[in-house]
Amino acid sequence: MAAGYAELLRTRHAARLLAGTLVGRLPNATAPLAVVLFARAEGGSYALAGALSAVYGVCNAIGQPLLGRAVDLYGQPRVMLPASVLSALGMALLAAVGLDVLWLAYAAMVVAGFFTPPLEGGLRALWPGVLKRPDRVHAAYALDAVAQEVMFAVGPLLVTLCVAAWSAGAALLVINAVGVLGALSVVVSPPSRGWRSAPREAHWLGALRSAGMLVLIGAFFFVGLALGSIAVAAVAYADEHGGGAVSSWLLSALGAGALAGGLVYGARDWPGHPENRLRLLIGLLALGYLPLVLVPGVAGMTALTGVAGVFLAPALACAFVVVDRHAPKGTVTEAFSWLVTTFGVGSAVGMSVAGPAVEGGGGQAGFAVAGAGGLAALLVLLSTKRFLGEPGRRTAGAAPAENDRNGAVEPGFRAGRQA
Repeated sequence: MAAGYAELLRTRHAARLLAGTLVGRLPNATAPLAVVLFARAEGGSYALAGALSAVYGVCNAIGQPLLGRAVDLYGQPRVMLPASVLSALGMALLAAVGLDVLWLAYAAMVVAGFFTPPLEGGLRALWPGVLKRPDRVHAAYALDAVAQEVMFAVGPLLVTLCVAAWSAGAALLVINAVGVLGALSVVVSPPSRGWRSAPREAHWLGALRSAGMLVLIGAFFFVGLALGSIAVAAVAYADEHGGGAVSSWLLSALGAGALAGGLVYGARDWPGHPENRLRLLIGLLALGYLPLVLVPGVAGMTALTGVAGVFLAPALACAFVVVDRHAPKGTVTEAFSWLVTTFGVGSAVGMSVAGPAVEGGGGQAGFAVAGAGGLAALLVLLSTKRFLGEPGRRTAGAAPAENDRNGAVEPGFRAGRQA
């Protein structure tokens, strides 16, 4: 397993692109916590801190697919580096003005959120050209999903350390300056400078004109909802079982499960079509969420959350392959950005839904929301099989503008399906 990933990372430019993307996305991964800590340090209420974070999140959700479309049209360096700088300047504006002029604080969040560069989608667009071999692309998607889990675990710790060493305002400046350096490392690399999207048909819907893409977006909205609700339910469970670090143990176990699952999944080639495998993985993910409603003791609950996380990274990695096969030509960065955005929006909705559920029924009700989200995601995929079939196979009502950019991504895929 380790040898396979080491071989992938030894490929020219691969390690640099992965590391640069992770560092460049650090501001996005840490923004909710960093903004809340800054607002509280400035004397703001939790309500105000939450409102500022919400504005950032909404603008981020709007900006990602739009910037992704711009990348497909104009290339990565001309979009991503200016966007990264503008996003960092938005956070710097917040650090400079504080909360004394609220409309400026909100404007700063609009700029910082909207101009967050779509580095995640951009990296996945680069992998086929960098790695050349389809089996390595499959492994790279899995390693990418695992790396995201690590970043979201380490990022908040870095923010906390910056706040402890300097101040909450300094943390905003340092994290975003580091993010610009990460984006710069990516866009000055030869693969990023040389990458060009395939010629695209002018259409205002862009990637959304693919029926397969709409199915994926619908399914991963509910996967995000399930994950967001678990974060809230874990806190409620901790309150019911002694408080302290219990919620951290549960969320760490969830991340550890995803890390292990992603590493195992990406270490081998899988036969068959990824569309079918995605349904299986989402089904297993849903089955992993359902036992959480049993809410056993802390040791048992930690084990259950670890199992619940196992199929998350594999499902995401498989979804990246499916996106690559179903995105209309010339829209791949936008398509990846839509999936990332939808997942994030679903997570935010899951948190908002789990809150009232926890108020009425405790942690058990919060975990029930997660189970319902997993089942809803599976239902979306099962009820729309005719729209998420093999690319190139025309079925009644299916969109014809789908393609397989990687040819035979994994053993068992048919060649010659590119539209």
